[in-house]
Amino acid sequence: MKVVPIGATGRFALVVRPEHLANRVKDSILPPVLATPVMIMAMENAALNAVRGYLEPGESVVGTLVNVQHLTATTVGQTVTATAEVTAVEGRRIAFVVSASDEVEKIGKGIHERMVVEVSRLQQRLDAKIARSAVPRATPR
Repeated sequence: MKVVPIGATGRFALVVRPEHLANRVKDSILPPVLATPVMIMAMENAALNAVRGYLEPGESVVGTLVNVQHLTATTVGQTVTATAEVTAVEGRRIAFVVSASDEVEKIGKGIHERMVVEVSRLQQRLDAKIARSAVPRATPR
């Protein structure tokens, strides 16, 4: 991994579609508003975009901590824009401040951490775990 500077930023935008709604993802009696896990996904993608240019071939980052507040509802058709800013780098751990807004207002804020991983090593660990498990592989290779 190249040196990731404090202050590096990333963005991710998402137009809210029916499959992103809380009444589809969580509980059918909820009104048609953006589900919190989808807002978090947008924030995580913004964090990935903040560091993507500093990763070596074969590296990625995986989420290890999410602590966010979902401040207000967003409806179908609105664009959610998430941003992430690097606030700390300690070895392979990268910390971010994250936020999300729609066209009207801020809808979420919080902190997020990701860990740099070598994808091939991660896959080896997963393969070993699957081999120890009684559960068969979900997708054949």
